[in-house]
Amino acid sequence: MKRLFVAVKIIPSDSFLEVYEHMMDAFHYDKISWANPDNVHITIKFLGDTEEGNINRINEVLENCAKEIDPFDIHIENVGIFGSSYDPKIIWFGIKENNALLDLSENILNGLDLIGFKRDRQNFRPHLTVGRVKKINNRKNFQKRINHFKGLKIQNSRIDSFALYESILKPTGAEHFVIRRFPLIASDC
Repeated sequence: MKRLFVAVKIIPSDSFLEVYEHMMDAFHYDKISWANPDNVHITIKFLGDTEEGNINRINEVLENCAKEIDPFDIHIENVGIFGSSYDPKIIWFGIKENNALLDLSENILNGLDLIGFKRDRQNFRPHLTVGRVKKINNRKNFQKRINHFKGLKIQNSRIDSFALYESILKPTGAEHFVIRRFPLIASDC
């Protein structure tokens, strides 16, 4: 069994790292597990524990999806939370609405659904998880600091591939390994 997910890798720019470092400073009183910037990605589908015998079928679906979309640009902007303002769980960087990214995710989710990886109940909401909230010392102050980062334009990125990853859980955090990368190469068939 391998713990698998499909994602778009993001290479952090200097502006991304600057915002990220400012956030870490702003929230240093709270207990937050910050993501390693080198591991940031947009998760399209978490497959979970998967039989290794299914990887070839998954790769076939993903290869077909990659042939349907040309490379495209995304805009990383805004900061928000999942959970409530009283009980935040995740701090994220948002992705400005992007039809190509939504088309890619729909193709992947539909294709994987056909081979037994059922769609999640929630709609796909592209984001980059940058922090997991463990404990907030002052909820009102936390929300005030989050609001300070809202509306920021963080980075533009060219998306020319996505990948099937294996995630290995370790005491120091999850490590991600590319099983296979899929370049976006829409064909004119």
